Amino acid sequence: MSHLLIFGLGYAASRLIEPFVADGWRISATRRSAGADAIAFDDEPAVRGAIASATHILSSVPPDGDGDPVLMRYGSAIGAAPARWIGYLSSTGVYGDAGGAWVDESAPIGGGRRSARAGADLGWQALRGDVSVLRLPGIYGAGRSALDRVAQGKAHRVDLPDQVFSRIHVDDIASGVIAAMAGPAGVYNLADDLPASQNDVIDYACGLLGIAPPPLQSLEAAGLSPQARAFYSENRRVANGKAKRLLGWSPAYSDFRAGLRALSATTSPARASAPPSAASHDQT
Repeated sequence: MSHLLIFGLGYAASRLIEPFVADGWRISATRRSAGADAIAFDDEPAVRGAIASATHILSSVPPDGDGDPVLMRYGSAIGAAPARWIGYLSSTGVYGDAGGAWVDESAPIGGGRRSARAGADLGWQALRGDVSVLRLPGIYGAGRSALDRVAQGKAHRVDLPDQVFSRIHVDDIASGVIAAMAGPAGVYNLADDLPASQNDVIDYACGLLGIAPPPLQSLEAAGLSPQARAFYSENRRVANGKAKRLLGWSPAYSDFRAGLRALSATTSPARASAPPSAASHDQT
């Protein structure tokens, strides 16, 4: 039986469970605390046992102030494990600001605000030769999309007309992981086909919900958190051609319009009268 070990059973990684279980896989996962669906990250005997028996290992755990916790604690065991495939969910934030230009996997990394993430990205690449590093842009999906922010009165439109970024529907991450397991190891961008501004996304979400768009504001007037303000400091378009060519992967939701239309049937505008607050952006 194939056995997938997932480090960090978060929003994106949890979407993998259903398709793999349906195919008869055994799933193990870690969280900070043990639960019905996961073992505690600090439970070393259990985690090391899972590493030793896993045929496939995926980490979605981001680095913290000290580095990548998975590599620091279990890197040597993963490097020596009999697993047939190892993957890491990284971020296109490793490219930093490209001034709106397209970036592919050959672009330099580590010059932006995600220096710790860039270090983890490189650490996983160096762990062993068969690692797949999947770089993800802004993640959205059920419960975490522009539709939800608009419905909750938390959406902002910021007057930065040239700011653009890429995104990916969470279900397309799952299909990308599956494709990477069957393809050659390496670094891949998993992004949709249409980079766009945050304002375009908010405008389209408002149209789907029949809600007037929020007012256009300056970055200073928007009252954003430091994390949200940092999101607007970088501007890039992420190319996905390598994943299409080598993995045979293509996003089911090729742009934000397709993704939001699919989500709109389950999103209610009932809470749209709530006062705006600092946005919680989906950039990884």
